[in-house]
Amino acid sequence: MTFTMSSRVWAGRTWVAAGAVLLLANTIAAAQTVRVRGTIEQVDGQTLSIKSKEGAMLKVVLADNAVILGVVKRSLDDIKQGEFVGTAATSQGDGTWKALEVHIFPENMRGQGEGHRDWDAPQSSMTNATVTEKVAKIDGHTMTLTYKGGEQKILVTPQTPVVAYAPGGRDDLKPGHAIFIAAATKAEDGSLRAVRVSVQRDAAPPM
Repeated sequence: MTFTMSSRVWAGRTWVAAGAVLLLANTIAAAQTVRVRGTIEQVDGQTLSIKSKEGAMLKVVLADNAVILGVVKRSLDDIKQGEFVGTAATSQGDGTWKALEVHIFPENMRGQGEGHRDWDAPQSSMTNATVTEKVAKIDGHTMTLTYKGGEQKILVTPQTPVVAYAPGGRDDLKPGHAIFIAAATKAEDGSLRAVRVSVQRDAAPPM
């Protein structure tokens, strides 16, 4: 099987598939899945050996229809009003949040996983929403993110990693590349199963 897809396919149903998987990753109960952050050590067909950030060695088997997204570097200036973004952030204690990272979604993924929810860092959240306002401050920019049912104000500093997604394929899965899997499912043999991965292209997944 090959993971490489033509730009024509990516322009259509692959981004739709990526969005559907992202929504699934954000809605499946945490008890059923695990997040994987680490570095690819070995690639054997559809099986990835990954050294997690905690030091454990993990085996992850990709589904036949797995979506592979390359992570590319962007900047604070690339975050425009009207963009649909996702950001993990920590509470500043005054009702606002400070971004740990920002990822800019392609237009075809607008609305996927929309909302505000807890994340897995202390006092942190994940917000998928539309940038309705961006105000420059001395220490960065404050974004107002609006989603169905609410809004959040997020501080983005010059040090905040900002990334976007590019169509990816099998060639992106290389030893030494950082990888992030939002929702890997545990199998009976102890390995993990994944239907969507984000992998380093010219930037490591900061999620």
